[in-house]
Amino acid sequence: MELFIYLFAALFSVLNPIGTVPIFVGLTQDDDKKERSRISLWTAIDVFIILIISYFIGQYVLTFFGISIEALRIAGGLIIVSSGFSLLTGKFSKTREINKEVASDVQKRNDIALTPLAIPMLAGPGSISLLIAFYQEHHKTEEMLIAVLSILAVAFVIFLILRSGHYLAKILGASGIVAISRIVGFIVIAIGIQYIVSSIVSIIRGNFL
Repeated sequence: MELFIYLFAALFSVLNPIGTVPIFVGLTQDDDKKERSRISLWTAIDVFIILIISYFIGQYVLTFFGISIEALRIAGGLIIVSSGFSLLTGKFSKTREINKEVASDVQKRNDIALTPLAIPMLAGPGSISLLIAFYQEHHKTEEMLIAVLSILAVAFVIFLILRSGHYLAKILGASGIVAISRIVGFIVIAIGIQYIVSSIVSIIRGNFL
């Protein structure tokens, strides 16, 4: 149970679906309730698939390129800290903005679930590196099952949040979403720093102890 909560909390903090609500609202403002629900569902499914692939296949990518787990954790930690710092300082919206050309293209397409919502807005380098590192430390059958359940739970919560996006935007308002994002940002920074510290300690122990 502790492992489930840990991975769920880490993924939710890094993905930060609440921070995606304003963009989701903007991209679906002309859609009806049924279409918004469909987009929310497929976004959650796409995120689930991307994270599952990252969890099970990511290790082979590391092996192919000769990247050590410590290097991945440090790189992932830096990305996570950067994302958290953007959230904490209120610059998060700028990091997830889409330029005019992309916005125009999005409006012309019926399905925005995969891009830009699922990737890169939700499932990005931070969550992918987090899962690859998690697999390196937890790859027993029971642990893998817990990881899959955690990813499924996160995807389900993403569906609920996006499906209620327009209501959340009205209830919380811009200031409420910013406040929540900054709280999440602090947690994300702590997760990133923990990744970096644990990797450095592991390297020191391996080389000098």
